[in-house]
Amino acid sequence: MSSLFLRNLDEHLQLMQVLGALDPQVHQAGQRLAATLRAGGKIMFCGNGGSAADSQHLASELTGRFIKDRRPLAGLALTTDSSALTCIGNDYSFDDVFVRQVQGLGRAGDALFGISTSGNSANVLRAVEAAKAMGIYTLGLLGRDGGKLGALCDDSIIVPHGITARIQEAHLLIGHTLCGLIEANLGVGQ
Repeated sequence: MSSLFLRNLDEHLQLMQVLGALDPQVHQAGQRLAATLRAGGKIMFCGNGGSAADSQHLASELTGRFIKDRRPLAGLALTTDSSALTCIGNDYSFDDVFVRQVQGLGRAGDALFGISTSGNSANVLRAVEAAKAMGIYTLGLLGRDGGKLGALCDDSIIVPHGITARIQEAHLLIGHTLCGLIEANLGVGQ
C-alpha cells in the first residue's frame, strides 16, 4: 500500500494535467480583473473556511506585492472583519455576511471574486446575486461541477475534481496565476 502522501501527490499531479484546459477562462478573468483595477475599481474576495483563507491570501497579494514592487492594488477580503461577520451573522443570518458587505462597500465597476469548492455556498451565492444587480463584475473560482455559482457568475473557473483538498490546491495555483496576469496587464511583474 502506498503512503498517503504518495496517493495525494498522484491525485494532485493527475488534476494538474487537466488544468491546462482552463487557460482561456483564466486568461479572460485576469484581463477583466486588471481592467477593473485600471479603471479605479476594487476586487472584493469572499469564501468560507479554506476559501476564506484563500480570499485573504489573494487580497494581500494585491495590496502587498506579488512578483515585483509596485503600487498597492485595491484588493479587499470580506472575510476579515470579525465584527462585521458576527454582527451580520447574529442580526441577520450567516447567509448574509458577504451580501451586506458587498451592498455597503461595493460600487458599479468593482469586481467580486467568490471562491467555493462546491459552487453552492449560500453566502457567496447571495453576494454574487447582489453584485450582479449593482453592476459589479463577478468571478467564481469553483470546484466539482461549478454548482449554482457556475452559471450565475459572469465568468467561472471550475476545477473539475471531487476532493476539496485537491480543488483548494488548484485554486491557489489559479489565484496566483490571476495575480500574475493582473500585474502583467498593468505593466508590472513577470
